[in-house]
Amino acid sequence: MPTYQRFEDLPVWQAAAELYDRVDDSLTAAPPRLSRSFRDQLERATLSVSNNIAEGFERGTTNELLAFLYIARGSAGEVRSMLTLLSRRPWVAADLKARISDLKLLAESCSRQLRAWADSLQNSDIAGPRHLNDKSRADYRKGQARKSGATDFRRLLAQNLPPDHPLHPNNRPQQT
Repeated sequence: MPTYQRFEDLPVWQAAAELYDRVDDSLTAAPPRLSRSFRDQLERATLSVSNNIAEGFERGTTNELLAFLYIARGSAGEVRSMLTLLSRRPWVAADLKARISDLKLLAESCSRQLRAWADSLQNSDIAGPRHLNDKSRADYRKGQARKSGATDFRRLLAQNLPPDHPLHPNNRPQQT
């Protein structure tokens, strides 16, 4: 799994930035009937996706990052909601409806990526860079090596047991 040093390199941030670019282009080409408050809210929600990814990435703990990822995901949902409502307006032209459909797919892709990232972080042993120092990094590496070494030792031990020993791998009941 790649490690990213800058939020700008994150694929999900890049998708969110593209979402903003494309929403901004669409708002520029939108009919004048679209209210200024709707445009403003859609632009703010779209910006919130990329900005919350960036802010969470720059924070010092996994819990803070998770909180901002969920806010970003919520904003992606808000973008989809607003685009859905816009596409329901009878005065929206067919070409704008097609563009709206593409934007909704991109917002949904951002949401899925954010969910996957959040799920992976929730299962992580690391509390975040704020909690890491040289000692905690070394302890973490030792623990990982110990886990790996213990597994290797158990495997080696089991393989070298006499064939009639109850713990020999050939004598274990088959799992169904």
